[in-house]
Amino acid sequence: MTTDDLWPAPLAEKPIDATVAIPGSKSITNRALILSALADGPSTINGALISRDTLLMADALRQLGTSITVDGTTIHVVPTDTLHGGTIDCGLAGTVMRFVPPVAVLAQGTVEFDGDEQARRRPMATTINSLTALGAAVQSTSSTPTQSLPFLLQGTGAIDGGQVVIDASSSSQFVSGLLLAGARYTEGLTVIHDGDSLPSQPHVEMTVEMLRAAGVTVEVAHNRWTVQPGPIAARTWNVEPDLSNATPFMAAAAATGGTVRIAQWPQSTTQPGDQFRTILEDMGTDVDFDAHNQELIVRGTGELQGITWDMHDIGELTPTVVALAALAHSPSHLYGIAHLRGHETDRLKALADNINALGGQVKETADGLVIEPKPLQGGTWLSYADHRMATAGAILGLTVEGIHVENIDTTAKTLPGFRERWAQLLGRARG
Repeated sequence: MTTDDLWPAPLAEKPIDATVAIPGSKSITNRALILSALADGPSTINGALISRDTLLMADALRQLGTSITVDGTTIHVVPTDTLHGGTIDCGLAGTVMRFVPPVAVLAQGTVEFDGDEQARRRPMATTINSLTALGAAVQSTSSTPTQSLPFLLQGTGAIDGGQVVIDASSSSQFVSGLLLAGARYTEGLTVIHDGDSLPSQPHVEMTVEMLRAAGVTVEVAHNRWTVQPGPIAARTWNVEPDLSNATPFMAAAAATGGTVRIAQWPQSTTQPGDQFRTILEDMGTDVDFDAHNQELIVRGTGELQGITWDMHDIGELTPTVVALAALAHSPSHLYGIAHLRGHETDRLKALADNINALGGQVKETADGLVIEPKPLQGGTWLSYADHRMATAGAILGLTVEGIHVENIDTTAKTLPGFRERWAQLLGRARG
């Protein structure tokens, strides 16, 4: 690590007062790309997020034969009559790793999957085992064969489908990936989750809602989803702002006792980031929705209270919540998030190590964290190539002088231009 890798997190000299526009949802954009690539005609995606994760998804689908053109934040998708083999770079994108293989079984030919070094440590056994159970041929290409990246998938142009039982307790993406392609399987697909409770349930609800919007029949029971075979309708998708990416900016208002307005906040949504409103209120922050201007208004009160929260369904918000909890006036206990150990990094250990290195007191539990607020000091905040770890360091830097975030530009995974956006939040010219 060199000094060039370290970003001096800006200190807020006064309470923040800003209006922020957030780019489109990564989760919606990548689901729309998959459904458009499998549709019965050309589709358009408006307001799409253009970031590393979504560009990796677009490139992956191009490798399989889909025509995709990007014009600003509009994406035009023209499906191919016959998917073919190719080489897929997953980067560090869980959606590419888990959504594209169920599509690739429909290709004629060999599809090779690999990604960043960190991606090779992310859980993939459930995807590989489920496709193997359905009759797909998957082969590890690692020198020490494991059920992870890299691997080869031999597509035959079609797959029967049917019923598959999986353990998706480490990620709901395993369920969503299968469901998104299931309508194109000859017999459709029934996915049964048999394991511990399913994390990030709202993301599965998002998948089901989008499938139904594309004319697919989906039946849902407890831990059981059935996608009927049939066409996926071509359509125009309008992407909501990414509410999880909005949370660092909302947290900035809470941390500094300021006011932040988030533009174009949806009145109803399946995005997990919407639940951050309730968390902020529980921590003592005022949150109001202005329906006339379609703005969410967050007003910090100058004092943050600790919380006890089950984060199981909203694990992706944990780094932001932990940053605020470290600045609060009373302890916090976040639980239900053991699955975060298999994300871009072991987020529980990374958060505890980072905050403790700044003089804080965070203890890991089997499925969460206990945060005992202590005065923090400056130091290096490691991002571990994890976009949400990086933004957590930026939040702390608003009120703790001398925090330097390593590899802040890893935020480009889902939020390009973060330096500039953060500088604008503070009323400065650049990051």
